[in-house]
Amino acid sequence: MSKLPKEHQFLDLSDYGRPVAKVIAKSLKHTSFTPVHVTIMFVVAGLIAIACLLNQYYWATLFFLVLKSVLDAADGELAREKNTPSHTGRYLDSVSDIILNLLILITIWYVTNGSLLLTLTAFFGIQLQGTLYNYYYVILRNKHNGDTTSRVFETDTPRAIGNESQRNVNILFSLYTLLYGIFDRIIYQLDRKAAHSEHLPRWFMTAVSTFGLGFQLLLIGCMLVLGLDQYIIPFFIGYSAFILIFIGIRRVINR
Repeated sequence: MSKLPKEHQFLDLSDYGRPVAKVIAKSLKHTSFTPVHVTIMFVVAGLIAIACLLNQYYWATLFFLVLKSVLDAADGELAREKNTPSHTGRYLDSVSDIILNLLILITIWYVTNGSLLLTLTAFFGIQLQGTLYNYYYVILRNKHNGDTTSRVFETDTPRAIGNESQRNVNILFSLYTLLYGIFDRIIYQLDRKAAHSEHLPRWFMTAVSTFGLGFQLLLIGCMLVLGLDQYIIPFFIGYSAFILIFIGIRRVINR
């Protein structure tokens, strides 16, 4: 099962790892590997990327950032292959992502001798970008009977699904709301009417997908390889201006 029915799918520029992720998921379908195991694998790939970045092995950093993105897609694909959706996997994935994002940017600050304040500003901007993309994407999925593990409004602790532990769901949901709550609230306040949108065109979602984590990590890796490491932090601060631009376009579309 895909995240969206075929007739509503769009070119997701942040999801370039999906074809390989599907192959990985199919190969693991009849094994004891669970989606959580794959999530742990992408965390390891992210940590290796950080180690390579610290040592300025930028091609290796790019490789492991892309691998992290592929595995990040593979855990969800494996959950769909095994028909074992879980809130544990969904929140563990998100919590792991935000921690790795912060560590990657802090490492960039360290190797470039940049400004810590600007680095934290870039981190805040990156998270807002990703939150806007996810906000629109989840709205689309809920409206068109797609994957519903993610919710438009993450306000109440969800009930455990199947054999997952409610205790684990409670803990991970608390961590999720602690780490993501401020970004969710900001984006909702900026575009609260989006939840009632009747139409989010494919071209629009493709443009917003440049805010997706996979595309962000690919950009970081490519900028490192091209010797543009000093410009990574300023770029993501500046690109945050497109949050307001995309919201403005969304409002015009849905007038």
